[in-house]
Amino acid sequence: MWNWWLWSCLALCTADQFRDEAVRIMSETPLIDGHNDLPWQILKRFNGQLQLPEANLTYLKGTHTNIPKLRAGLVGGQFWSAYVPCDTQNKDAVKRTLEQMDVIHRMCQTYPETFLCATSSSDIKQAFQEKKVASLIGVEGGHSIDSSLGVLRALYYLGMRYMTLTHSCNTPWVDNWLVDRGDDKPESSGLSEFGEEVVKEMNRLGVMIDLSHVSVATMKDVLSLSQAPVIFSHSSAYQLCQHKRNVPDDILLLVNKTRSLVMVNFYSQYVACQKEATLSQVADHLDYIKNIAGPEAVGFGGDYDGVDDLPTGLQDVSGYPDLIAELLRRNWTETEVKNALAYNLLRVFEEVEQVSNHSTLPNCYRNNYIEYSELEKTCRTSYGYDYADHSHQHRPGALPAVLSLLLLYLWLL
Repeated sequence: MWNWWLWSCLALCTADQFRDEAVRIMSETPLIDGHNDLPWQILKRFNGQLQLPEANLTYLKGTHTNIPKLRAGLVGGQFWSAYVPCDTQNKDAVKRTLEQMDVIHRMCQTYPETFLCATSSSDIKQAFQEKKVASLIGVEGGHSIDSSLGVLRALYYLGMRYMTLTHSCNTPWVDNWLVDRGDDKPESSGLSEFGEEVVKEMNRLGVMIDLSHVSVATMKDVLSLSQAPVIFSHSSAYQLCQHKRNVPDDILLLVNKTRSLVMVNFYSQYVACQKEATLSQVADHLDYIKNIAGPEAVGFGGDYDGVDDLPTGLQDVSGYPDLIAELLRRNWTETEVKNALAYNLLRVFEEVEQVSNHSTLPNCYRNNYIEYSELEKTCRTSYGYDYADHSHQHRPGALPAVLSLLLLYLWLL
């Protein structure tokens, strides 16, 4: 009995020691999370009306995220998801995305003591210094640009700093993860020619490319094409849970080669391939990605407020210190922990910024648009497409026309 009590006390004291160490480290280097869907909850529950008393983020109930929980979780940077579902594609996806981005901006305006809207790596560091949550915008799904590089540029100017190339649907220029599961048919077999232009323009602008939700063929295409590192904002390791939303080993090796980043998702179905999961299993994914892709390739992308089933011990954003304590218990060094908390993401962001080139004008010829014939036309006008299609039709027709004239000339002789 005495031995049982002694070992119990020793385990408890050791646990407290690791958590105390986690809090100390996170106080110096706050956590940056790659994906949080609180703006979607604000839309669904309050139609985006932040001014409603029940939408007050200090007292908000029924969500994984509010201001006290962020403080308890020592979250210092958050990519808020400007997400709109796939059924908005070819309809009002752009409008809805703009509204979600507006919600994020208004969060910063409504709670300036808590949130600092950020559009650069230096803004994140400033937020750390001011003890605020650096608030960045990630657009979740390429359907949000409606197959337009002009819209892509406009979203960048409004603060978008990563875009997930697909959600759970193909766009006319890129394939999503459901292709790998057999639920969708491949349309581009990865990236189409226009999809390559999207990647190049994201590089030029300085928008991080997010490969969560895309097909494996798309992952390979982008990792070979992008001039900057990319991110998986909320994905886990396929080897530990063979869900097609996770990242397979051959891609993790490419992540290492390209200095890219996988931010581990906490959704139980991606952690344990079932409804129930544990904090320890999330740590297993962090361990695995660190071992395969390297300690500079791992981060956190909880997917809070975007999923229903979360691991025991990580039911909301306040649980992050407990996860960090578990990593310390597994002999992660302080440097490795700090890299995963913030420095890996900051390094990727800085490299994306270095690759960007705003002094070069955007590519505005040939592959700058998708032909009207490739787009669903129900809710779409055709202004400008007539000229574009007309120009394309004459390029391939030039040689037959010349040959016809030559034959006519020879016949007349």
